[in-house]
Amino acid sequence: MGCFFSKRRNSEKESQPKGEEEHPKQYSWDQREKVDPKDYMFSGLKNETVGRLPGKVAGQQFLIQDCENCNIYIFDHSATVTIDDCTNCIIFLGPVKGSVFFRNCGDCKCSLACQQFRVRDCRKLEVFLCCATQPIIESSTNIKFGCFQWYYPELAFQFKDAGLSIFNNNWSNIHDFTPVSGELNWSLLPENAVIHNHVPLPTTQELKAVRISTEANRSIVPVTQGQRQKSSDESCLVVLFAGDYTIANAIKLIDEMVRSGFFLIQTKEVSMKAEDAQRVFQERAPEFLHLLNKGPVIALEFNGDGVVEECQIVVNKIFGETKTFVSQNKEIASRDIDSFYNFADIQMGI
Repeated sequence: MGCFFSKRRNSEKESQPKGEEEHPKQYSWDQREKVDPKDYMFSGLKNETVGRLPGKVAGQQFLIQDCENCNIYIFDHSATVTIDDCTNCIIFLGPVKGSVFFRNCGDCKCSLACQQFRVRDCRKLEVFLCCATQPIIESSTNIKFGCFQWYYPELAFQFKDAGLSIFNNNWSNIHDFTPVSGELNWSLLPENAVIHNHVPLPTTQELKAVRISTEANRSIVPVTQGQRQKSSDESCLVVLFAGDYTIANAIKLIDEMVRSGFFLIQTKEVSMKAEDAQRVFQERAPEFLHLLNKGPVIALEFNGDGVVEECQIVVNKIFGETKTFVSQNKEIASRDIDSFYNFADIQMGI
């Protein structure tokens, strides 16, 4: 007994007009633009300046390998970046959604932003970093870190496309998988390090078209002190709640406080639940509970003598009636900071 469906298919073919060919079916994945891996790779280069302009990588993976004495600039967001066997190179990477992994590299100077950062079997690297999680080094020596400090017009949108917050930067919170007793395999670059003296701007005509600034007050990522020694025993916590202008308000507050001579120690953007607010804000929590469902909060720690009073003055001047948490006095400010950042680190798995 024959198959009914095979008979139907045969009858359909027979009924097809002669001279007409049956066209192959088209699927959505057949119509995708073909990706050439060579467009997302720099390999075996020596004494060259190369790069990718904004929009040319568009979230793809990128590979840099076997390069020597090269200046490499990726002015776009990418999925992951692996850098293998590179020596004496300058490397800039726009926001990376996943990991940046250096392996067997030496004498390189870099500026980059990523979700995860890892170094293995490397020596003598200088890294101006924005990293959402704790940076990791392994079997490496003389690795120096500074805070990412960079601007060009497309960079803020690239951070968003990569799913990174400019306020979540653990650049100085390094974990060494292979510590050596009595030695330190990593250190922080001097506070007065000038980034373009380490990672110079590109000189080729094509890459010079990107309008770059490395001035701290123009940096997309706020420049923080990180784990450097604080200048004062007085700090203050400010928490801004989600709204239409929260990011702009946070940047404006940072500019005002830094201009007044205070230091930005650390920042964080994280979602809070009611129970989190109860632990962090304690008796003041009821003031803020109704604001938590609007989106993540942005927390800023400032430091300097008289910083609590100045934060209160500046916040009132800038934000007026906008509900904002500010530490009430010097004595409880340290408790506020510890409570919030302990919660944030647990929430983000750091």
